[in-house]
Amino acid sequence: MNPTSPAASRQQHADDIVDELANGQPAVIDQFLSSDLCQRLRGEIQQLDWRDMPRAGVGRGEDYQHQQSERSDHIRWLRGNSTAQCQFLAQMEGLRAAINQQLFMGLFEYEAHFALYQPGAFYKKHLDAFKGRRNRIVSTVCYLNEHWHSDDAGELVIYRADQHALEHQRILPQAGRLVVFSSEDYPHEVLPSHRERYSIAGWFRLNTSRAHRIDPPR
Repeated sequence: MNPTSPAASRQQHADDIVDELANGQPAVIDQFLSSDLCQRLRGEIQQLDWRDMPRAGVGRGEDYQHQQSERSDHIRWLRGNSTAQCQFLAQMEGLRAAINQQLFMGLFEYEAHFALYQPGAFYKKHLDAFKGRRNRIVSTVCYLNEHWHSDDAGELVIYRADQHALEHQRILPQAGRLVVFSSEDYPHEVLPSHRERYSIAGWFRLNTSRAHRIDPPR
């Protein structure tokens, strides 16, 4: 395999992610998405009218509710309605297969949504795994922001798994960067930014089906 080919890069990225997950650490992978795919995905979210995008909420099912004190982003679920979305989802499917092959985690499916943070928007510290349910196992965040600098703020703050009050690391939302971490172990938050901030948040989930019915992702 050509060491500079896209396939070789994807394999190296998957290996690096698996290594970090195996060690119980978050993985931060730069250039996970090509600049072309980033540009096309960013173009999709920029064409959306945020006023028509649902404001994100907290909880699931009967517990779902809008809590503007907890988060103020807007979201749009990925349905594979464009070539760019299909390419992104195919890349994440390859990552799911690699994680399962090497770590035997039994990841069953992937759900993801565009997230638009307007200037000043935030998401306070939280865990992605819902209380009492091990459906979301591995969290991912992929960034689509072009020319993002530290002065723009909007960092992802990941807290330590063993001491939730202490920071583990801060990550700038730079284009093409992918962050992967355990949904159950790492609290995290999104700090307010000074410009519009674009990302794709996603989760690898277990099959929690009963009677051959898959637990719906939303």
